[in-house]
This record gives sequence, C-alpha cells and structure tokens, in this order.
Amino acid sequence: MKLQVPQGATEVKGAIRVQPQENIYLLSFVTSEQAAEAIAEDLRPDHPLAVEGPSSSSLSGDGFERLGLTPPQELRSVRTTSACPPCVGDSRRRHIQGIEIHIGEVTGNRVQVYLAAY
Repeated sequence: MKLQVPQGATEVKGAIRVQPQENIYLLSFVTSEQAAEAIAEDLRPDHPLAVEGPSSSSLSGDGFERLGLTPPQELRSVRTTSACPPCVGDSRRRHIQGIEIHIGEVTGNRVQVYLAAY
C-alpha cells in the first residue's frame, strides 16, 4: 500500500489473504483520529469518510477476524471510504487497484484503522 504506520500506533497487524484471482493485503492499527484521517486523505479517496451502518460486504472477507479483530463490517458507526489509485494517477500505488478504508472508534481520540487493498 506504500504507506507508513503512524508513529505511536499500537496493535499493528497485517496479512495477505491469498485468493485465486488476486491477493488482498490487510493492515490494521490503532492511532489518533487525526493521524487516521491524514492517512485516509493521503490515499486520495473517491469520497469523504462517511458513517455507514454494519455491512456484510468487504474486500477483507474474514481476514481481519483471522487476525483476532472485530471485522470492520460488524462495527457500528464506522467511517468508510475507498480509493482507486490508478483512477487518480497515484503512481506511488500503481500496483494497487483499490483500497477500502474503515475507521472505527476505540476510546477517546483513538481509532482502529482497517485497510484492505487489492
């Protein structure tokens, strides 16, 4: 995904979900809300982060659950957006076709960031 996990982030977990047609790259960590929003903005999202209700679909499938995390599609009031690096000419991520971004509250100003890319 070519991004740096923010300094001071905790609970950093990542994995590759191997699939027949394309692999899904998963990354999750807890950081400040400000850092999470900066990361989302740097990914050049298709639309602003918005609160969505629980959803059954996600690129990550059960990948985050296998990392011991509650999947983002099961969280309430999670803010979600997506990015298409090739669509916006983001040459830093030209090997990535799409990225799902989910940000869920943990405590205070700390949030759980979930990123799934393919």
